[in-house]
Amino acid sequence: GPSVQAPRLSTLLLDVAKLDPAATLERLEAHGDGLTPEDAEARLETYGRNSIAREAKKSVTRQLAERLVNPLNVMLLVLVILNIFVLYDFESAGVVGMMVVLSVTLSYVQEYRSDRAAEKLRAMVSTTATVMRRTLEDEAQLEGSPRDARKSQRVEVPIEEVVPGDIIWLSAGDIIPADIRILAARDLFINQAALTGESLPLEKFPALGDGKSASALDLADICFMGSHVTSGTARAVVVLTGAQTYFGTLAKSILGRRARTSFEKGINRFTWLMIKFMLVMVPLVFLINGFTKHNWMEAFIFAMAVAVGLTPEMLPMIVTVNLSKGALAMSRKKVIVKRLNSIQNFGAMDVLCTDKTGTLTQDKVIMKRHVDLKGEDCDEVLQYAYLNSYYQSGLKNLLDIAVLEHAELRRDLHLETYAKIDEIPFDFSRRRMSVVVEKAHAQHILICKGAVEEIMNICTRGELGDAVFALDDTHRAEIAKLAEDLNEDGFRVVAVAHKEMPPDQAAYGVKDECDLTMIGFIAFLDPPKESARLAIAALAKYGVAVKVLTGDGDIVTRKICREVNLPVEGTLLGSAIENLTDQELAEQVDRTTVFAKLSPAQKARVIAAFHRNGHVVGFLGDGINDGPALKAADVGVSVDTAVDIAKESADIILLEKNLLVLEEGVLEGRKVFGNITKYIKMGASSNFGNMFSVLGASAWLPFLPMAPIQVLTNNLLYDFSQTAIPTDNIDEDYLTRPRQWNIRDIAKFMVILGPVSSIFDYLTYVLMYFGFGADTPAHAALFQTGWFVESILTQTLIIHVIRTAKIPFLQSRASIALMFTSLIICAVGAWLPSSPFAHALGFTELPGLYWLAAAAIVPAYLLLANAVKLWFIRKFGWN
Repeated sequence: GPSVQAPRLSTLLLDVAKLDPAATLERLEAHGDGLTPEDAEARLETYGRNSIAREAKKSVTRQLAERLVNPLNVMLLVLVILNIFVLYDFESAGVVGMMVVLSVTLSYVQEYRSDRAAEKLRAMVSTTATVMRRTLEDEAQLEGSPRDARKSQRVEVPIEEVVPGDIIWLSAGDIIPADIRILAARDLFINQAALTGESLPLEKFPALGDGKSASALDLADICFMGSHVTSGTARAVVVLTGAQTYFGTLAKSILGRRARTSFEKGINRFTWLMIKFMLVMVPLVFLINGFTKHNWMEAFIFAMAVAVGLTPEMLPMIVTVNLSKGALAMSRKKVIVKRLNSIQNFGAMDVLCTDKTGTLTQDKVIMKRHVDLKGEDCDEVLQYAYLNSYYQSGLKNLLDIAVLEHAELRRDLHLETYAKIDEIPFDFSRRRMSVVVEKAHAQHILICKGAVEEIMNICTRGELGDAVFALDDTHRAEIAKLAEDLNEDGFRVVAVAHKEMPPDQAAYGVKDECDLTMIGFIAFLDPPKESARLAIAALAKYGVAVKVLTGDGDIVTRKICREVNLPVEGTLLGSAIENLTDQELAEQVDRTTVFAKLSPAQKARVIAAFHRNGHVVGFLGDGINDGPALKAADVGVSVDTAVDIAKESADIILLEKNLLVLEEGVLEGRKVFGNITKYIKMGASSNFGNMFSVLGASAWLPFLPMAPIQVLTNNLLYDFSQTAIPTDNIDEDYLTRPRQWNIRDIAKFMVILGPVSSIFDYLTYVLMYFGFGADTPAHAALFQTGWFVESILTQTLIIHVIRTAKIPFLQSRASIALMFTSLIICAVGAWLPSSPFAHALGFTELPGLYWLAAAAIVPAYLLLANAVKLWFIRKFGWN
C-alpha cells in the first residue's frame, strides 16, 4: 500500500501552547484587535492561500490512457495490428478494436459521472470565517493619523484567505479554519472526530498548555483545522494555515498512487496466464502446420487466426458492463461508486475494517443514564439536572442539550412553579456550574452539576431515596468506583448535587458551593447507529469479519461493540502496535477485533497486515484520520458528510448513513464477480480444448482443420453469445461467502474441463474423415464445415454448464437474455453452411446424417462436461 508518514505537530504550535495570550500575539506579530487589510494581504502573499493539498485533476487523455494501458488491452491492440497488417482482416480488427474502445469508454463515462456526483458533495459546512480587521475610522482621518488609531470590526472572509496572525471568532457550527491558539473562550466544546476518531467533544480553553498532554491533539488551548465547534464561543489567533496545518500535512501524506487492489491483480494474473498459454500454443500450431503442410505462409496466417481465437477479447467488455451494471444497481440504493473496480472488491472482501465515530455510532451525544449513588435509575437526579440545564443562561453545551431533550420534564416538573434567583457560571478551574431556583415562594435550592471529582470535593453529604448520610471515605470510594464503572462502560459522567439555601439570600457566588448533598450521576454516550447491529449480523452471515479501527479509547469502543453485538476477541492499542514488526502485527490482527488509539498511519499499517495474511479488506471511515486507511484498502467506503480528503480517497460514497447498504454492496459485488468468472472459466477451458483439438488435427490432417476466416467467424459468433452474461442470474448459495481470484483454480479448471471438448471434437473428426469421406484437400470444406458447426454448438451451450455449480436447466436456469443469445447463435451456426455467405466463408452443405450425429454428440458433451464439473467441485471447490 501507499506509505503514509505520521504527520508531526509543528514546533511553533507546541511553543505557542506554552505562551500566554499576550506573548503568543507577540510571537506571531499579531494584534489583539486583528490585522489591517494591508497586513492580511501581505501575509497572504507570503504564506499562500489557506487550502490543503488535493489530488491533481488528471486530463481526459491521461485518464483514458491509464485505462487503456493494462496487459489485456495491450494484448488486444497487438492482435488488432496483426489482423490489419498480417491477415488483412479488417473486420476482425474492427471487432477487437471496438471491444477495447467500448470497454475504455464505458469505464471512463461511468467513473466520470460518479466523480461529478462526488464533486457536488464536496462542500464544507461553512466556507467563510469571521476575522477581525482594523480599519481607519474614515478616509478624512488618513492624514497624520497614527497607524494604530483604527477601528476594529468583524468581517467574513473566505476560509482560503485566512492568514497566520488573524484574530478569528468562533461559535457553534463553525469549522475551525486553521490551526489556532485560543485567546478567550466560553463553554467551548470542539469535535475532533474527523482528526482523532474521538467521539465526544473536547473542552478547550485559554489555559496555558504545558506541552505534556498524552496526545498533542488534546492540548487544551490549541484547536485544529478540520475540527468544528459543537457549542460555545471563542476568540483565537491563527498560528498555521494551509499545508502547514496538521490537517494539511496529513492530507499531503495521503495523496499519491493507490495500491493495486485484489481485482486488478486478479485480472492481470489471468491475462498473463493466457499470454503464457498463447506463447506456447501459437508457435506450436505454426510449426506443426508448417512442417506437415509445407506452406509456411498459410501456417503463419492460420497460427495468427488461432491467436485471435485464443484471446478472451470480450473480457474488458464483459468486465466493464458487469461493473457498470453493479454501479447502476448501487446508485438506486443511494450509493455513488467512484471507481468501478471497487464493486468486485466489495464482493471479494472478507474483512471490513470500520472507524467507530460517525460510522458505527451516530456522532451525537445523548443522555443514556440518570442514576443515584447506588447506580440505580433515579428520576430525581434527572429532574435536578434538567432544572440546572434549563435555567443556566450561558451557552448550552452538547451535554446540556442532551439533558434538555427530555422535554416531558418541562410538564412533569411544572416549571411555572419555579423562579430563577441566580447562577454561578461555569469556569474551567472549578469545572462545574450552579443555578439557584425558588419553588413556589419557598426555600431557595442551589443545584450544581460538573466533573465528578470537583463535585465530590464540595459535598459533605449523600442522599439515597429519603435517607441523607454523611460522606465518609468509604462512601466516597464507593461513589468514585461507580463513576469509574460508568466510565469503563464508555460513558462521560457528570455528577449532580444540591443544597437548600435561605429564602432571603439574593446573590450567590462560588463561596456558596460548599456543604452540598450529592444525589447521583447523569451519563452520556455517542450511541450506535440503529442499522449497525443489523449490518454486522448480515455481514457475518455472508462471511465478512468486522474489525474496529479507531483513534478513540478501547473502553468506549468495546462498549459500542457490545451494543452492536460484535464479539470482541482481542484488543490492540496504537502504542502496542508501534512496537510490533510487520510480521508480528500480521500474526495478531486475525485474532483482534478492536484496534484503539490508532494514528492514521497505524490504521493503514493494520490494513497492510490483513493484506499480508491474504485478506481482501474494506475500510469504512469519514475523517481525515481515515484517509490513509481508505487508500490502503481494496475498497474504501465513505459517507457524504465525510471530510473532503476522506471522500477523495474513497471508492464508494454512501449518500445515507445506513450501514445495511454494505450488505447490498457485498451481494452486488459477488454477483459481478460470479458473472466475470463465468466468462473467464468458459473462455479459458474452451480455448484450451480448442487448442488440443487444433494441435491434433494439424498433425494428422493433410489440410487445415478450419480455414482462418472460419476460425475468426467462429470466434465472433462465440463472442456474441457471451454478451448477455452480465444479465445472468447467480445461484443464492454462491453469494454466501467472499469470492476471490484464484488463478491456480482457473488454470486447473481449464486443464481438466478443456480436453473434454476435445474428445467430442476428435469424435467429429473421425465422423467427417471416415464417415463422410472428408479425407483429402479436395474435401477440406466439408470437414471444416462439420467441425465449425459442432464447435459453435458445443462452445455456445457449455456456458450453461459452467455458469452454475448445480445441474443446468433443472436446478439453475440462466437469464432469459442469455438463453436467447445462446439459441440465436446456435441457429446462426447451423444456418451458415446453407446461407448466402457459405461460399465466402468456405462452407459447404452438410449431409442429413451429420445432423443426426450432432444431435447425439452435443448432449453427450454437455452431460460429460457436467459430470467432470461436479467431480471438480467435489475435489477442488467452486469459486
